[in-house]
Amino acid sequence: MRMLINVAETVVADALRGIAAAHPDLTVDVANRVIVRRDAPVAGQVGIVSGGGSGHEPLHGGFVGPGMLSAACPGEVFTSPVPDQMLRAAAAVDSGAGVLFVVKNYTGDVLNFDMAAELAEDEGIRVAKVLVNDDVAVIDSLYTAGRRGTGATLFVEKIAGAAAEEGLPLERVEALARQVNENSRSFGVALSSVTTPAKGSPTFDLPSGELELGIGIHGEPGRERRPMMTSREIADFAVHTVLDDLTPRNPVLVLVNGMGATPLLELYGFSAEVQRVLGERRITVARTLVGNYVTSLDMAGASVTLCQVDGELLRLWDAPVSTPALRWGR
Repeated sequence: MRMLINVAETVVADALRGIAAAHPDLTVDVANRVIVRRDAPVAGQVGIVSGGGSGHEPLHGGFVGPGMLSAACPGEVFTSPVPDQMLRAAAAVDSGAGVLFVVKNYTGDVLNFDMAAELAEDEGIRVAKVLVNDDVAVIDSLYTAGRRGTGATLFVEKIAGAAAEEGLPLERVEALARQVNENSRSFGVALSSVTTPAKGSPTFDLPSGELELGIGIHGEPGRERRPMMTSREIADFAVHTVLDDLTPRNPVLVLVNGMGATPLLELYGFSAEVQRVLGERRITVARTLVGNYVTSLDMAGASVTLCQVDGELLRLWDAPVSTPALRWGR
């Protein structure tokens, strides 16, 4: 497998140096693996901190900036960041208003963010946490106890970031983040395996002409393997599976997310099929976002995330944001 890298051992550090060069509005600590918005801490604002293994770009570093994350902690590829990173990030963004940790439900992330919260509180930093567990494909996996955290992470980070930008207190920002997670569900499909830099070859065997339904963002197994399906058939399966678990009474935000190697041409075609299914189910769509946002390195495939929103959540979603990967309204 050919990869555009130097050596596997420096992949994350090399990427961080590239982020620093491309985005001078961010402060990138390459040695300590922390990305911070340059104007942090912002007086009177709750700091929003997230992180996780690298390989899911632009999650999380690509979402650092006004209106979204205050800081992100990238771990090694598909490996949780360590508590020291999270503590540095919390200290860098705490203005005295407290810090919200946004944590995807993977065992390493949960344990390390819990430890970091204890360390931060020992240093006088108020910390709240929200656990993202939106994936309906499987319960319990190689990496989790309970449901995995996937595409809804973007919705949580954006809406919590907008709430913080408005100066809302920590308790309210936390409550809104929890509301977003509780009203979000996701389902993903893999058309190919994923190749990590360390291994240099596919991490699992997916024969030509087959797909994996319900795959995780690290290449974890899904619900079942089937012969290749059309975009229409995949949308039917994925959206109905999500709606079997989420019965929206309000309009929904829709994320049609690529896993890293799926072209936008295919993603937009798939999005059209997702919209068709939602229309058939009489679900009102408030906003749609299409692109590669929560990826799995070079995996081909897509995921669908729906988030039921009320007027306040929709207003916060529409609020201005300025990050490397998500920007509007500024």
